[in-house]
Amino acid sequence: MAKRVPLSEPQFAHLSDRTRKWAQGARGGREDLTLTSPLPPLSRGALVGAAPLTQEAGLRQEAGRGWQSSRSSRKQLAGDRAEATLVMEGPPAGWAPFHRVTPLLESWALSREAGTTVFLKCENMQPAGSFKIRGIGHFCQQMAKKGCKHLVCSSGGNAGIAAAYSAQKLGIPATIVLPETATTQVVKRLQGQGAEVLLTGKVWDDANLRAQELAKQDGWVNVPPFDHPLIWEGNASLVQELQAALGTPPGAVVLAVGGGGLLAGVAAGLVEVGWQHVPIIAMETRGAHSFNAAVQAGELVTLPDITRASFPWSVWLQKLPGPSAGELETEDMKCAPGSTSVARTLGAKTVARRALECTREHRVLSEVVGDAEAVSAVQRFLDDERMLVEPACGAALASIYSGLLGRLQAEGRLRPLASVVVIVCGGNGIDSRELQALKATLGLS
Repeated sequence: MAKRVPLSEPQFAHLSDRTRKWAQGARGGREDLTLTSPLPPLSRGALVGAAPLTQEAGLRQEAGRGWQSSRSSRKQLAGDRAEATLVMEGPPAGWAPFHRVTPLLESWALSREAGTTVFLKCENMQPAGSFKIRGIGHFCQQMAKKGCKHLVCSSGGNAGIAAAYSAQKLGIPATIVLPETATTQVVKRLQGQGAEVLLTGKVWDDANLRAQELAKQDGWVNVPPFDHPLIWEGNASLVQELQAALGTPPGAVVLAVGGGGLLAGVAAGLVEVGWQHVPIIAMETRGAHSFNAAVQAGELVTLPDITRASFPWSVWLQKLPGPSAGELETEDMKCAPGSTSVARTLGAKTVARRALECTREHRVLSEVVGDAEAVSAVQRFLDDERMLVEPACGAALASIYSGLLGRLQAEGRLRPLASVVVIVCGGNGIDSRELQALKATLGLS
């Protein structure tokens, strides 16, 4: 028979509020909950118990946390008190995903700009701040089922936050490797989620090499930010939500491309729901346009280093109220030779091969906008919708604000559209001060 041990503080904290209140009220506290061992720390499983107040054999499933009741368990009385036990048998088959169903909003302002109905799929409202939690959450759950002991992820920001969030939910340690251009707010958020943060190299590709080395350690698993079938499978859930909300297919789907994981997932999702005829408009910023370069060449292309455009940050920051330039200026504000783009989260020098393959199986229009157009779209979107998103997302929004969508229709490259969905991919890597700095850099009023 398995040994029973008291529930630890971290394990008790990992329970939902409702379960903790039940334990503290009907049971008396954490010490009265016991854990069947051996088991991995903070694994998910079934909370089985019988409180005299309810005469239940188990607790109801805790929505979104994967806790399940077991009807096969019977009341176990210890004197005049019931015993509650965590029975761990590995992650249950019906494990709830870490992402949530995000709002699909009709935008009056963008519809007016586009001359057609524009729906916004608000992935910036995910618990990890971007669509990345769909694919990465799915990947991490599958790895946890296989006994992963430590997650490592290379990231420009959003993927790392999704991996850290997933690791925290799973109770698995995480190391996130960022390029030195990562923003301070992203680093602080990762550390706040309990992840170890390492800064390596100028661009994501450098960080990725470091992550691959770390993943060679026993029990460690490298979380690919975009290039893995499980990532694409998780991202495809976005299209299933579109089908449930819209019923009928939109005229087009607009998205930003970095490494190509969102593109690959959306393309797969469109096929799954029978919408394979819906064109995808894939947007990038110039200087981070590895997908467009590959499309033009007909093969994968590796760009030079993708860095931020040169600007005398210390001079400009002195004009801002608050902390001094010396306190604010970090590695993400410094420059290096190579291609330049402010859309750091689009900064994969080589796109996933699967993304290029999608262009041969699906109608994909690859388009590139300048940094100024992307940042201008971020500001206008903030004014129109009261949501602050990062320049990578601004690249997708620029398809509307720059008039690109109208030009594609006028040129006959797109049929007249009854509606279009724009995926608002995320907003982790920006704040109001950085938006001001970006506008000043690019000469925007």
